[in-house]
Amino acid sequence: MAEVTVLAGSGDQMVAEAFRQANPDVLPVYPITPQTIIVEEFDKFVAEGRVHTEFVPVESEHSAMAAAIGASAAGARTVTATASQGLAYMWEQLYVAAGMRLPIVMANANRALSAPINIHGDHSDILGARDSGWIMYFAENAQEAYDDTLMAFRVAEHPDVMLPVATTLDGFITSHALERCELMDDETVAAFVGEYKPEHSLLDTENPNSYGMFANLGNFYMETKLAQRKAMEKAMPIIKAVGEEWEAISGRPFDVVKTFGVEDAERVIVVMGSSTGNCRAVAKTLREVGEKVGVVSLRVFRPFPAEELAAALKGAKAIAVMDRAETVGGEGGPLWQEVSACLQSAGITAPVRDYMYGLGGADVTLELINEIYDDLKTLEADKAAGTVPAVTYKGNR
Repeated sequence: MAEVTVLAGSGDQMVAEAFRQANPDVLPVYPITPQTIIVEEFDKFVAEGRVHTEFVPVESEHSAMAAAIGASAAGARTVTATASQGLAYMWEQLYVAAGMRLPIVMANANRALSAPINIHGDHSDILGARDSGWIMYFAENAQEAYDDTLMAFRVAEHPDVMLPVATTLDGFITSHALERCELMDDETVAAFVGEYKPEHSLLDTENPNSYGMFANLGNFYMETKLAQRKAMEKAMPIIKAVGEEWEAISGRPFDVVKTFGVEDAERVIVVMGSSTGNCRAVAKTLREVGEKVGVVSLRVFRPFPAEELAAALKGAKAIAVMDRAETVGGEGGPLWQEVSACLQSAGITAPVRDYMYGLGGADVTLELINEIYDDLKTLEADKAAGTVPAVTYKGNR
């Protein structure tokens, strides 16, 4: 029977523990706030002999992902971590990792992008990479950051998937705050994660091949992109199956789309990450006085859970999407765009308003969320009058 250790842990500490228990072969990394604690903690595990990982301190985040690509291509279980400008510095390598179908697991402590310089949490960095071909999890809290990281290895390394996975946690809010967390025993986790035994290594000196080569003739490039899309589509049932298995072991529920009160909700907020708890707390209070409100939170953003999201929102009369990333000049934020496309495809005609909030760590108060629910009361009338703005800034000035 699995043993559980209860501790006060931060999101970064819990990710470091998950990395340790997964026992990776290689961890190349460059430190950057607010993920540095992850690699500091893991470096201690290496120094203490608790893992036998090749810990590779490199000169930049670009080099970190380049080293991860090389290690994974050689057949090594490979992990890394980054945030913000570090993720941006990896940009071209993210596409290489995905295009070469390398099952790298990376933790990203979500943080604002410069300029101006800001070290606090929003989703600008990771959502900027949303089309790079990586599977993406969003943790609400430190416990989910731990769980998501362990599940990521099973998903990434599945032979029908073989795609890199980014597990994300909101900078400082989740990465640094202490919470009550449950750490499973090493033996149970080792059995769950299993050993990584790739069917073949890309870099094989006995059978040399070329990979990631020039693909400028015919449809070769397009065929590789189609293969990636098919792998991403296959990933969703695997994500669910792995989540169900982890739920049976840990006792913690896993859903790609988490819901509260949507069974009869007329006004619903769609959100991701650490703000989910505040939204749920406000919705609970409002429901106690008869308000029909609900919350939908995406735990998985790539592959996008369109079917599950549409099912959760089919009864809503007014929907608010909370975007913690800006698309300057775009028609709404990244999450709003995805939600709107999903609803259009599903034939759901409820009006949807987008709220840009919490950029650069701007406060996300219960009052702000109450204001959003209040706004939704008039959204149907606003839609009829043609006065629904595409983007509303909330609590950020």
